[in-house]
Amino acid sequence: MISFVRPLAWLLAIIVALPASTAQAIDIKPLTSPGGVRYWLVQDSTVPIISINFSMAGGAVLDPVGKEGATSLLASVLDQGAGPHDAAAFKTLQDDAAARLGFWAGAERFGGSLRMLRDARTQSVDLLRLALTEPRFDAEALERLRRATIAGLRRGEEQPSSIAARALNRATFGEHPYGRQVSGTAASVAAITLEDLKALAARQLTRNNLIVAVVGDTNAQEIGPLLDRAFGALPSGGPLPEAPTWAPQPPKPGGRLLVVQRAIPQSLALMSLPGIKRDDPDWYAATVMNYVLGGGGFSSRLMNEVRDRRGLAYGASSRLSYYAKGGLFTASVATMNERVAESIAIIRAQFTLMAQDGVTERELTEAKQFLVGSLALTLDSTASIAGLLHQMQVDGLSPDHLGRRKELLERVTAEDVRRAARRLLREDALTIVVVGQPVGLTPTE
Repeated sequence: MISFVRPLAWLLAIIVALPASTAQAIDIKPLTSPGGVRYWLVQDSTVPIISINFSMAGGAVLDPVGKEGATSLLASVLDQGAGPHDAAAFKTLQDDAAARLGFWAGAERFGGSLRMLRDARTQSVDLLRLALTEPRFDAEALERLRRATIAGLRRGEEQPSSIAARALNRATFGEHPYGRQVSGTAASVAAITLEDLKALAARQLTRNNLIVAVVGDTNAQEIGPLLDRAFGALPSGGPLPEAPTWAPQPPKPGGRLLVVQRAIPQSLALMSLPGIKRDDPDWYAATVMNYVLGGGGFSSRLMNEVRDRRGLAYGASSRLSYYAKGGLFTASVATMNERVAESIAIIRAQFTLMAQDGVTERELTEAKQFLVGSLALTLDSTASIAGLLHQMQVDGLSPDHLGRRKELLERVTAEDVRRAARRLLREDALTIVVVGQPVGLTPTE
């Protein structure tokens, strides 16, 4: 769970106002600080802002059994007081420096971000250092966050999207750690003790596989010592558990269909298929396939067939996602209980058509043009560029990847897309979860 303090309004304005040209010529420098912190740096003096994104190995895989959500709760509590400063004083210090500090927990990593003014860089980094090395874990702050987390989880227990996501995770991953909720459950969060969080912090807050990205109005001579100041006192850390390789469910003719009955007027259908990892040779072919099929918004086949031609739903979409040990291809649609069976049948038919025939030359050209050109539009701030640099390092990509990405996409052929579709869109590997009161669907289990 990310927890950001509210920055000064004028700081937020200049953070989001970086021109698009910033994204068009990103010079990534892989560097090492005097104290040995490896990081990637992009210098940008457009505005006097510096953004730091970082993460280390760990994440929800470290959660004790029965206390799932502990790492997520740790992320929430870290900026609620540190060193001599309680939660209120720590927030005031952030506001005074116009700094935004937050932490997050993922399935396999734990990290955070710091957005700061150039002129307040030292005091802002000191706040990050305190949060990482001297978190207070005050009882009042912990219980306040616990109550808020449990309340949110209980609300989610009644939301079709959350119900469907949990059911799909269980059906897809089984007992694998990827099937856990990073945020935990109301019961597991209630069971987490102060001692659990302190023990978890000792294992999690280390320099183990530390990844750092810095973007903004700074240089190596300035930022290197500041990174040592922020992370240098962290222990190196010992071996941590890794998620085991994920083995998909055995194939089943026609796939698997699960229905979660809820008295609601619409049904939500989520579908999943085993995907591919980020380093798979078919990644870019699969990316093009996904864009044409359901990832391209109003231009996608699923949107055209489900929404435009038949008016069955406001929309239908698909996406590729990946983990260190596997990946998923997913699709979703929400519609009236009486029409959900038809909607699912249409989506399945589009899967089959894509696997058989692939994409047209026009679809291929338009998809590649969009995918090549759209990245720059998302890199409009130091924060977004730092996020990209951080993710590139997590994915094991090289600093020159952005320069090669266009070529990798443009090299994709229609036959490449069809090959990727045949790998991914297998009827016998499909899992479908429907939440609602669907008409005309018979669960397989």
